[in-house]
Amino acid sequence: MLAVRINLGPELSALPRLDAAMALASLVALTAAVPVAVYGAGVLARRLRDVSRTARRISMGDLDARTGPTKGRDEVADIAAAVDLMADSLSRRLRTERQFTADVAHELRTPVGGLPAAADLLPPGEREDLIRARVRDLRALVEDLLEISRLDAGAERPACTRVPLGAVVAEAVARTGLATEVTGADAGEAEAEAVATDPRRLERIVANLVVNAHRHGTAPVNVAVKGHTVVVRDHGRGFPEDLLRHGPRRFHTGSAERGTGHGLGLTIALGQAGLLGAELHLANAPDGGAVAMVRLPH
Repeated sequence: MLAVRINLGPELSALPRLDAAMALASLVALTAAVPVAVYGAGVLARRLRDVSRTARRISMGDLDARTGPTKGRDEVADIAAAVDLMADSLSRRLRTERQFTADVAHELRTPVGGLPAAADLLPPGEREDLIRARVRDLRALVEDLLEISRLDAGAERPACTRVPLGAVVAEAVARTGLATEVTGADAGEAEAEAVATDPRRLERIVANLVVNAHRHGTAPVNVAVKGHTVVVRDHGRGFPEDLLRHGPRRFHTGSAERGTGHGLGLTIALGQAGLLGAELHLANAPDGGAVAMVRLPH
């Protein structure tokens, strides 16, 4: 048997010094690396937030929003370029659609304008009444298309003045010629709730909502004026879920039970409300019926 004895005292005494050196080196490395890592993460987060902000603006309808040129050739730069490319494509398609709508409306306006004179040459009778009704529908469609094209082009400017809200709403409902109950529009209340708005455009919004309620809903149709808010409600099946989810769309009336139409009334009402700085909310009442709420700015 061979036994060896080795003295490890010097090594054991050196271990605390090694631990201290390693701890000091770690602190120095962390002190240098953490700020660099925080700065790099902050730059990356800011770039991602910029891309996210741009995508959110595009989803809300601002097709002029762009992230712009980004530094680097990493994945964030690729995402930013893809978002800008998507916005460019959507903007081009939307401009093409708007230009097509405006061109069609302008081209149709002249021949349609001569149809009433041509209808006057027809002998009186059921055929004349039928043709006149169709001519009126066609003229209304062309005028709606022209109005939408002007709203899309940003050529409309509101002429705001202080008017009694209740009186304007009552006048708009009366001009539709449809049996509609109006509440909150008496003289005293209307005087107290004067608002600064364009009365012609406000009448257009209210009239479109009332006509839409009668055409697609079920009587009775009620219009209530409450403060700076106008609420139009029918008692039909309510708005389709697709319309509530995506908003009004042109030439889209939702489900067949909502009736027939071109789907432009709500689109025009939404565009005119945006021009006035008002909010148009569409919902379904818990006990049935469609509810359209116009909230004017104070």
